[in-house]
Amino acid sequence: MAVAPNPKGPLSTRFPCHQQRHTRAVMSLPSSLHLQRMRMNDYRHPKQLITCSLSMNGCDCHDPSQAPLAISETHMLPSVPTLQLASAQLSMALAALQAQPPLFSSGIIRLQVPIKERGDAIEWLHAQSQSLSTVLFPRCFFSSRSAINTNLYPSVMNGHRPPYPNPNPNLNTNPHSPVSVAGVGSAVFFRGSDPFSVHHWTSIKRFLSRESPLIRAYGAIRFDARSNVSLEWENYGSFYFIVPQVEFNELEEGSTLAMTIAWDDSLQHTWHTAVDQLQATLHQICPHFTKIKESSLRTNIASLSYVPTKPCWDNSVKKALGMIKGGDSDLVKVVLARCSRYLTDTCIDPVDLLSCLRVEGQNAYQFCIQPPDAPAFVGNSPEQLFHRKNLNISSEALAGTRSRGFTSFEDFHIGQDLLFSPKENIEFTVVRENIQKNLEALCSEVVVEPRKALRKLPRVQHLCAQLSGKLTREDDEFEVLKTLHPSPAVGGLPTEEARRFIEENEMFDRGMYAGPVGWFGGVESEFSVGIRSALIGKGKSTLVYAGAGIVEGTNPSSEWKELDLKASQFTKLLQSKEPNSLSRNKKY
Repeated sequence: MAVAPNPKGPLSTRFPCHQQRHTRAVMSLPSSLHLQRMRMNDYRHPKQLITCSLSMNGCDCHDPSQAPLAISETHMLPSVPTLQLASAQLSMALAALQAQPPLFSSGIIRLQVPIKERGDAIEWLHAQSQSLSTVLFPRCFFSSRSAINTNLYPSVMNGHRPPYPNPNPNLNTNPHSPVSVAGVGSAVFFRGSDPFSVHHWTSIKRFLSRESPLIRAYGAIRFDARSNVSLEWENYGSFYFIVPQVEFNELEEGSTLAMTIAWDDSLQHTWHTAVDQLQATLHQICPHFTKIKESSLRTNIASLSYVPTKPCWDNSVKKALGMIKGGDSDLVKVVLARCSRYLTDTCIDPVDLLSCLRVEGQNAYQFCIQPPDAPAFVGNSPEQLFHRKNLNISSEALAGTRSRGFTSFEDFHIGQDLLFSPKENIEFTVVRENIQKNLEALCSEVVVEPRKALRKLPRVQHLCAQLSGKLTREDDEFEVLKTLHPSPAVGGLPTEEARRFIEENEMFDRGMYAGPVGWFGGVESEFSVGIRSALIGKGKSTLVYAGAGIVEGTNPSSEWKELDLKASQFTKLLQSKEPNSLSRNKKY
């Protein structure tokens, strides 16, 4: 692709051991009732969105499809044995860039240093939490699921656990791809108050390229951008993504420390401003890992309240069932949620909670998104919304819930009860068939294999089906996101009828709960569904979210117990005074 020549010569003359990438691509794209809202002192912020002073909002570009960046590069610096040496090497590389800057009005450059030893991304992020101010510095964490699904079992079982092959060969098994990514600061962020649109997607993709696949934008999108925004979610806008200034990549073998510089004169964010701000961030980066003690989350629950209350929940479920059974509505399923507000006796560090959730993290996505001066959105989601790599796309249907058993015998029979439950089968089939239909509208072929299986997690088990297909165009990625969210697993069916019912009957703001959480990249993108999640306030308040599907045959009290089960991974941690109590109490 054509790129304007650099009067000072290619950057490779200054970085002999790098991998240089240039792009200048022009993407071809397709051009009331006021609800009761929760008000909590620990979540109050000014009504105007706080803008991070350390970067630019990439969504401010008026026509991103017609204004490609002049340069996009990745530089691979020589590998080093330790994190401390990697930090020093990045500082020297930044000084060299500062001495001979590229003469372009816009661009994005990533410099990365391979580290021979494998480090822990959460421990790196924990070290930065102690050295950086979360008032000014956003932070993010995202950990993908294992490529081989070891906890998926066919629907036909004979009392034992048969091996099951990876049903989706499109999943990334590259050992050089990040297992977990932790980032601080933002080279560029993307946030807006309007619903996430193709303009916003194009604004993000403007900073991404196939030639620099590890430049990624991490973040989340609201479940329903048309609903009223409550105070605790104001800093997130309708969507919030960042390309981290500094990030640590945990790999299968080794690790990588990287920094990214982004600038655009048209957005009043010049090269010199971007470099100065990155240099200020680097001066505050801790070049060490901080071990997190297993007992570091020592807290007790002082009080617990629910929105809605149990009587209000029963009324909402009965109202939904009346519409589902009646002839005046097309509603087949609606997912209703509960927000549990925990007040604890100590403040909770989101990174500490994230570390403790790793016990629950088998076969799940772990994430933490935190804009500047905002509460942190932390989760441990078992559900994939979609994963795209080139034209290959995968998604899954996840519905129906049961607890795990204390013994293998009990666990087997609980799983069989879930597999053959008529109510759960209705709920699951609605989800699977809707996702398959939506993918078939965008893909040349769609494979569903297995059509129905058990997904076993440490505390719960679900019905699951995995779907894969091939897109006709990579630019259909936005349509995939738009079509798959919200799925009937978190919203209902038909989509609009379910959305209206939720808006009119839920008495709290879901925010990013049950919305897409993940990342966009130049070659691939991956999003989980933001369930099994919590919002960690700056004080002693924690909001935990859980939902349950309402279909014909639903019992309100049984679904309330299911909410308790889904929230239990947080409840056990928040009320645990003793180290390792979670692992001791874990079921089979």
